[in-house]
Order: sequence, then C-alpha cells, then structure tokens
Amino acid sequence: MRQFVLAQLANFASVVGGSITFIALPWLSFVITKSSTASALVIAATSIPVILLSPFMGSIIDRFGRRRSAIWFELGQGLAAAAVAVFNDFWGIGIVSLVVLSVIKNAFGPGSQTARKALVPDVAEKAGLSLDRANSVHESVFAAGFAVGPAIAAFLISSIDVYAAFWAAGIAGFVSVGAMALIRVTERQEHDPNDEKGNVFFFAMQGIKALGRIKVLGLVFAGFLMLSVIYIPTEMVVLPRYFNEIHDAKGLGLLITTMAGMSMVTSLGFEWLHKRVGYANILRIAIGGVAIVMLPMSLLPPQWAMIALGAVLGGVWGPISPLLNTVIQKLVAANLRGRVFALEMMMWNVAPLTSFIVVGLCLDSFGVRPVYLTLALIMLGASALLLTAPRLKDLKSIEA
Repeated sequence: MRQFVLAQLANFASVVGGSITFIALPWLSFVITKSSTASALVIAATSIPVILLSPFMGSIIDRFGRRRSAIWFELGQGLAAAAVAVFNDFWGIGIVSLVVLSVIKNAFGPGSQTARKALVPDVAEKAGLSLDRANSVHESVFAAGFAVGPAIAAFLISSIDVYAAFWAAGIAGFVSVGAMALIRVTERQEHDPNDEKGNVFFFAMQGIKALGRIKVLGLVFAGFLMLSVIYIPTEMVVLPRYFNEIHDAKGLGLLITTMAGMSMVTSLGFEWLHKRVGYANILRIAIGGVAIVMLPMSLLPPQWAMIALGAVLGGVWGPISPLLNTVIQKLVAANLRGRVFALEMMMWNVAPLTSFIVVGLCLDSFGVRPVYLTLALIMLGASALLLTAPRLKDLKSIEA
C-alpha cells in the first residue's frame, strides 16, 4: 500500500501546482494584455508543445518506464513554473516572455500526468486494489488537488501578487518529484513485436492505431473531446474574464474549488456507482449533467447560486475520469498505455485550441453572458447526439 500512497502524494502535489497555474496564467495574461482575445491566444499558444510532443511523450513513457518518466517530466514542469516568477523579478514579465515560459512548462506538464495514469495498475496490483477502486482514488486525489490549487492561487493573488502563485506551483512540482522518486514497483510489460519495427514515428503511431481498433474506447474519447472543446473554455477563458471584470479573484477561486471538491467526492464513489448503474449510465450522467447545469450557470446568477450550480456540475463530472482510465487500462495492453494516455492528454490540451481563440474573440465583441449561453446550448445539443449512440451498450462487455 505504501507505493500506492506515494503515487497519490505525487499525484496530489503535481495537480496542486498545475491548478495554481490554471488560475494564475489566464489571470496574468489578462492583467498584461487587458484583452480576452490576447489572453486566449496566450493560453492557446501554450498548447503547441502538446500538439507536437504528446505522441512522443507516450513513446518515452513506454520505452523508458512510467515512474522514471513521471519524475523528469514533473521536474521540468516545476522549474518552468517557478521561472515565471524568477524572470519577473530580474527582467519584468511581458506577453512574449510569458508565452515562452508557459510553452516550456506545457512541454513537460502533460507527460507527468500521463506517466502517473499509466503507472496506476502497477501500484494498484502491489496494493491489492481493483482497477475501479484504484482509479477512483487516483482521480479523487486529482480532484482534491484541483480543489486546493485554485484556493491557494486566489489567496496568493489577492493577498500578495500573481507571481507568488507561480512560486507555489514550482514548489508543489518539486514535492511531486520527491514522492515519485521514493516509489519501488515492478512495471508490467506485454511484449509486442510491432514495437521493434520502424522508427520513433512508427512507435508513436501504435497508440493511435490501438484507439482506432477499439471502437467503444473511441466513443468514450469522443465524450472527453466534447468536454474539452466546449466546456473547458468556460473555465479557462469565460469565467476568468467575468470574475476579472467584477474584481473578484476569490470568487473565481471559490467556484473552481467547489467544483473540484464535489468532483473529488463523486470520483471517490466511482466503484460504488459502477456496481449500481454501469459504465454506460455513468457516461450519460456525466456528459448530460454537465450540459444541463451549464445552462443556468451561463445566466450568471448571484454568487451563492453560481457556487451551488458549480457543486452540482463538479458532482456529475467526477466519475468520467476514473471511467476513461479504467476503460483504457482494461482494453489496452500494458506496453501501449503510455501512448494511449498521451492521446488523451493531447485531446484534453489541444482540442480547445481553436475554441479558446473563438471564445476570446466573441467575449471581446459580445460580452460574457451571450457567449456563455451559446456554449451551454452547443454542449446540450452535442451531448444529446453522443449519449443516444447505440455503441454505448458495448461498455457492458468490459464491466466484469
């Protein structure tokens, strides 16, 4: 059990650091540029490394080991986050330097999370845990880190400055590195002769081919992609713009923390939910629930109502990540885990690239309320199409 606990400590510290910059980066971008469009372009630009490197991050993880890769990726992420504050102290931060440092940070960030997810079955087996339970705990810890990070960011931004938040993100990354370095576990491998053929590009493509072969996994990925393209811009662009306009950094931190906190609770209940409603219904509840709750939130109700709705949204969101992890780990060979999880990270980080820019332009032209409402309606329509797909029933075949 010690190895599993250390893995979750590394998971928690890394996510705290990442979620601090989740708040601090768009905040600092808007402070520098005073434009939602420019701020969205900054966030979009930081996704460029994920576009280029994600398939190769998965290859590195599968070739050189999950634990070792997690250590090096996390170390790079922590150093890059702290570098924002260091650069500002010596030279003063501008939009160009912020983009460069954020791009460097994102060159490492998704890799550390991918490696930790790929390692879950190894540490779970040593601890005697089922995949349902291990992924439930892993994603609950992830959500806990995402609940703590925004609160820390909001406190530091409001009481000191935004650069203190980047210092805190760097320190959290170093804690994650220390915990991961202490893990001792045998990483399972399943030999595949295809891995010995071709060059690094061929090796990376095996993950994409695996996704194409497993149709039901593609359906779950489609739901994840929908959340990434339509929902994530509301947290990364729309809500920071709204709370910046009303000068309420603490309000934004409280809302994100509430959503993450409820996500943590329901993520922890994933195994219980699976036994009672099944994988297909978990997906329906998660995707459909997010779409429904977005509608009243887009009307920008009073803060107490926004927090209450955020709690519901976080609650329905919670089980989707453990579901995706478990489906991948059950259907994908161990030697391909890193590459398939890297595709997940690429979708999560890259898919919103265009929507960030479009949403930023629309915010500058039309304001927060109409843009937020439009995104909610698009999410509602897209979820209706996905959740009536006949292939959802195929999830039953992997529930044992």
